[in-house]
Amino acid sequence: MPLPNASIDTAVLTWTLCCIPNSSEALQQAKRVLTSLKPTGRLIFVEHGRSSDPGVVIWQDRITPVWKQISGGCHLNRKIDDLLTGAGFQIVELRTNYLPGPRPMTYTYQGFAHPV
Repeated sequence: MPLPNASIDTAVLTWTLCCIPNSSEALQQAKRVLTSLKPTGRLIFVEHGRSSDPGVVIWQDRITPVWKQISGGCHLNRKIDDLLTGAGFQIVELRTNYLPGPRPMTYTYQGFAHPV
């Protein structure tokens, strides 16, 4: 990301972490531009990913290899909250739910996080 460190107050991710080949690197870049000088910096996110329902997860894991091929690399089974915390974000607010449609494709994570 061609931005200086700690140069922005807010970053927004919408429906991207599923398709980015190296999601941890993308999140590290977001953290870099939000960190240190901007203590109020926050990451707002709306993403779909791994369900909390084991029955749906089975289908997400089965479908994802084919789904990636026909949907531009989309992973249905990425656990968004783990990606965020693993990249050094503290989740301040998180809502999960299903959007209308087939459950393996519609489990959604919405909220915001701060870099730590």
